[in-house]
Amino acid sequence: MKNYAIVLAAGKGTRMKTELPKCAFPILKKPMIEYIMENVEDSVIDEAIVVVGHQKEIFYEMLGDRVHFALQEQQLGTGHAIKMTSELMKDKVGTTIIMLGDMPLVDNTVINKVISYHQDRGNDLTVVTTEFDNPKGYGRIIRNDYGNIEAIVEQNDCTDEQKRIKEVNTGIYVVDNEELFKAVEKIKKNKNKGEYYLTDIVEIMKKDHIIGTFVLWDNKKVMGINDLYSVSIAEKYLRDLINKDHMLNGVSIINPETVTIGDDVTIESNVTIYPNTYITGGSVIKTGAKIGPNTEIHTSVIHENVIVKHSLIFDSEVHKNTVIGPFAHLRNGAVIGEDNRIGNFVEVKKSVTGKNTKAAHLAYIGDSLTGKNVNFGCGSITVNYDGINKHQTIIGDDVFIGCNTNLVAPVKIGDNVFIAAGSTVTKDVPNGALAIARNRQINKSDYAKNLIRPKDDN
Repeated sequence: MKNYAIVLAAGKGTRMKTELPKCAFPILKKPMIEYIMENVEDSVIDEAIVVVGHQKEIFYEMLGDRVHFALQEQQLGTGHAIKMTSELMKDKVGTTIIMLGDMPLVDNTVINKVISYHQDRGNDLTVVTTEFDNPKGYGRIIRNDYGNIEAIVEQNDCTDEQKRIKEVNTGIYVVDNEELFKAVEKIKKNKNKGEYYLTDIVEIMKKDHIIGTFVLWDNKKVMGINDLYSVSIAEKYLRDLINKDHMLNGVSIINPETVTIGDDVTIESNVTIYPNTYITGGSVIKTGAKIGPNTEIHTSVIHENVIVKHSLIFDSEVHKNTVIGPFAHLRNGAVIGEDNRIGNFVEVKKSVTGKNTKAAHLAYIGDSLTGKNVNFGCGSITVNYDGINKHQTIIGDDVFIGCNTNLVAPVKIGDNVFIAAGSTVTKDVPNGALAIARNRQINKSDYAKNLIRPKDDN
């Protein structure tokens, strides 16, 4: 018998005040629907269906063929959303978990536990509940004198007494799939809101079916993301869990409250991370590295014993024993070789540098292939853009590039080349040559008297 997941992700998320659909909004730079789908994929679920509506194309592109999609064009409630999956799901035999796409903290452990609980007890329907000191906005769990669930009453329909109930519906259900669709067909439109409430299946099924509850005591895991404030709470919760795991695995994090690490980041032991550092996008940090402070690394690989401080690294790779920063910027596939020095206000874009190459300060290295033992003087630039196209600069081994040098691509610099300071190089330079490309200095005698000078305020 198979296990299925239906994830409801059709809402606009008006309170988020963003152009993105709510379930696509990023948490630690990853869309919240991705957290859910990754945990679904790591669980006992065999097949997943995502219900989409607002800006559905974003989800089509994001999730591709990992899931099946059902379209809810009109937002008529959670019961209506399940009805939209009927064509795909109603004839399937097995257990279905229903989840909300705005709950990124529900992990695979929770999914597996509630499904196992449901099946072990032979329930037809299991409602996942939790408790909040302030349950405003949540549907209340109504139990009879024997403690059995009788109904779920939405906030707007609660009496004053019911509003004082702290046990609430999380929006997660585990249900026999065939019975689910029989019950959904019986849901009637709510008079107050004109929607079809999925919560009504409790009252529909309680007469002839076994209904149970699974109480999840960690209510943070089932918090819904409805506004940017709740985004911040979810990020803090995830950040604390992630940082704790890394520290227990031998990563030294200085002032962890200021350090953000994505849940897909790999960090080896004996790494030190300093304050105000942000590492995301599946980045890999290898042993002995020192990262930060005030550093952002995204979708990059940092090798052994690398030092990165006060810098930005995106979509790049830095090989061992290299020092980056302060105030450096690597991007667009930069590959920095071993024993390099990329220093103050140096930008490297779509370039490869060889071993023991140095750009200590104030340089731009773009669209280039650089050999080993190359020194970029202060103010050196690979001029890669002619206004229409990008061109490559190729630099050999053992090259000294003087200060304020422009290498106008496409150009090839040979091995053992010395380029004089202030040169603008537009032609290839052969091996072993000295290149000087600057205008002849002219001194005009007794010219200073003709200059316009600032007035003396004294």
